[in-house]
Amino acid sequence: MTKVLAINSGSSSLKFKLFTMPQEIVVFEGIVERIGFEDAIFTYKIKEKKTSVLPVLDHQHAVQLVLDTLLAEHVIASYTEIAGVGHRVSHGGAYYSDSTLIDATVEDRIDEISAISPLHNPVNLVGIRTFEKALPQAKQVAVFDTSFHQTMPEKNYLYALPYEYYEKYGIRRYGFHGPSHQYVSEKALDLAPNSQKMITCHIGSGASIAAILNGKSINTSMGFTPLAGLVMGTRTGDIDPQILPFIQEQEGLTPKEIQTLLNKKSGLLGLSGVSSDCRDIELAANDGNQRARLALEVFVHQIVHYIGAYAADLNGLDTLVFTAGVGEHSATIRQAVCDSLTYLGVQLDPAKNEKNALQIQDATSKVNVFVIPTDEEVVIARDVMRIANLK
Repeated sequence: MTKVLAINSGSSSLKFKLFTMPQEIVVFEGIVERIGFEDAIFTYKIKEKKTSVLPVLDHQHAVQLVLDTLLAEHVIASYTEIAGVGHRVSHGGAYYSDSTLIDATVEDRIDEISAISPLHNPVNLVGIRTFEKALPQAKQVAVFDTSFHQTMPEKNYLYALPYEYYEKYGIRRYGFHGPSHQYVSEKALDLAPNSQKMITCHIGSGASIAAILNGKSINTSMGFTPLAGLVMGTRTGDIDPQILPFIQEQEGLTPKEIQTLLNKKSGLLGLSGVSSDCRDIELAANDGNQRARLALEVFVHQIVHYIGAYAADLNGLDTLVFTAGVGEHSATIRQAVCDSLTYLGVQLDPAKNEKNALQIQDATSKVNVFVIPTDEEVVIARDVMRIANLK
C-alpha cells in the first residue's frame, strides 16, 4: 500500500486528502481555512469530523499543522510513509498536456504563467515549495486544471485577435476544472460505454461546461482565464468586452478595481443582490424576489446556451452529466436546464431528479442524464501514482 497526498492550495486555504493507493481509500481529509489569520479554521476527518480555531499565519504553518496532525492521530508513524504529493495547479499554459513530476523548470514555468493566472498559480507554487521542504523524500507531481483540455483543436481554442498575441503571449482558450471533467466523463463512460458524444457540466460557485468526444475534450466554456463562459457565483462569465472600458471611464475605476468587479462582485451575486450561493437565491426567488428569479433565469439560460453549442460541436448528444455543488444538489436547476433540451431528446424523470439519483432520465429519453459527484482529488492521486511510477 502506498500513501499519497492530494493537495489544493488556495490563497487563504489548504485542502487535502490522504489516500491509500492503489485501493483509493481516503484515510485522512480536511481543510485549513483563513490562513494568515489568528482565527484560522482547521477541519479534518478520520472516522469523525473535528474542527478547531487557531492561529495559522502562513501556508508553511498550515502544511506543518496537517503533517503534525497525521502523526498525532497515528494516521502515519513517520513522514517517510508519504510516497507522493499531488498538487492541483490552476494553469499549465501550453506547456503541459499531462501532469508532470515537479522540478526547477516546472516551478519556473508555473511562476511564469502566474502572469495570466495571478489569483491561483502563485499560491499553488507556495504549496508545492512548502511540501518539498517538509517532505523531501516524496515525489511531487503537478496536476494542471488546463491539461485535460489540451486536446481541443485550434479552431476551438484560438481567439480572433491578431495572431501575434497568441505567438507572443499564448493568448488562447485553455479551459479549467480539468480533473473534474475528466473524472465524471470517465465515470459516465463506465456507466454508458457507448457515450461517444458527451457534455459535462461542472456547476458550482465556479462553473464550466465541456464537450467530450470519445473521451477527449474538444471544447470548454472557460477560456484564457476562469472568468470566461458561464455566469458563476461572483464572476461575470462572457460579456461584451467593450463594457469594460466603458465602466472604467464612467466610474473612474482602476484596472485592479475592474478585475475585482468582474471576479468578486458580479455573477449571481451581482444580478440577484442576494448572495453568490444558488441555494440562497432559490429560496429568495421562491419568496417572490424578482431579481433572484431573474438571476436564476440568466444562469440557466447560459448553461442551456453552451449545451446547445456543444451539441452542435459534437453533432449530437449521447450523455449529459451534472456535477459540482449546484449540479449535484439542485434539482431545480437541473430541471430548468433539461426542460429546454427536449429538442435533443432529453427527458427527465422528476422523481429521480428530486432524489439526486445517479441516473435521472426517464425511459423515453434519447440521452443519458447522470448526476455524478466529482472527485478531483482521486484524479490527482491517480496521476501521482502514474507519473511518479509508484506501486
